[in-house]
Amino acid sequence: MALQLAAPHTWPAAILPVLVACACAAAQGYVVSEPMALVLLAICILMQASVNTFNDYYDYVKGADSAEDNVDPTDAVLVYNNVNPRSALMLAIGFLVVAFGLGVYVIWFAGWIPLALGIVGAIIVVLYSAGKTPISYLPIGEVVSGFVMGGLIPLACYQALTGQLEPLMLVWAMPTIIGIGLIMMTNNTCDIEKDVETGRKTFSVLLGREKAHKAYHFLVWLWIAFIVVDVLVWYTEGWPILVFMLTASIPLLKALLANPLAPPARIGAIAQICSVNICLGAFYAAAVFASFAFALIP
Repeated sequence: MALQLAAPHTWPAAILPVLVACACAAAQGYVVSEPMALVLLAICILMQASVNTFNDYYDYVKGADSAEDNVDPTDAVLVYNNVNPRSALMLAIGFLVVAFGLGVYVIWFAGWIPLALGIVGAIIVVLYSAGKTPISYLPIGEVVSGFVMGGLIPLACYQALTGQLEPLMLVWAMPTIIGIGLIMMTNNTCDIEKDVETGRKTFSVLLGREKAHKAYHFLVWLWIAFIVVDVLVWYTEGWPILVFMLTASIPLLKALLANPLAPPARIGAIAQICSVNICLGAFYAAAVFASFAFALIP
């Protein structure tokens, strides 16, 4: 049951930012420590697992999720299973504690900057679902989730791997920031009517269904544009990978953009946006890695 609460199907949102940070570090000429990369990966997965478990717990105790809401059973474990909510809360805290335990290794080799960034991330993890007005109930939810998981984590990982706090990492991480933010926007756009009833003021609720759908499509194209621009400007030698990325992603993008993002389509929409994240994220990291590899060819 702990694995269900950790929701492994969402872990690409934790894995891809680390992968992109490793790729950028290698492409900039740094030697990437495999043990450090694995520890960073484990920390990020644990933080994602904590977010998922906290979210399950608080949605359950607040009555935000029910079996009638077209909620995927893997996203509402407490709704569909006989689990003590307090045990779920303790598990969420436990994931964070283990993540900080592994953080000792990072601090030992990389100093205190990753810890400071990690503390900021951990606070946001808790505030995302907890409290009277959690971040996930506000119009900034998509931006915060995208920036923390897609931006702050690559920034911290890059610093831990290279010893350099590189502001450009946030530019290189724009594809992961947008991609992860779109996971939350997918969920919130499908849930507009339910969120209005429960008083949640998400970005999609403020826009309304029609405008939210248009904004969603715009962000999908912006996501792709950032990948192309980042590769062509900073990792030029990796451009051939973009051809494969666009070819492979066309069917996935067509399906995602054709989704009405309505309540009955919620489960399918979440699966589609996660698949597109994996496809675009993996090819983006591959293009960055390839720029490093191709540059070594005489």
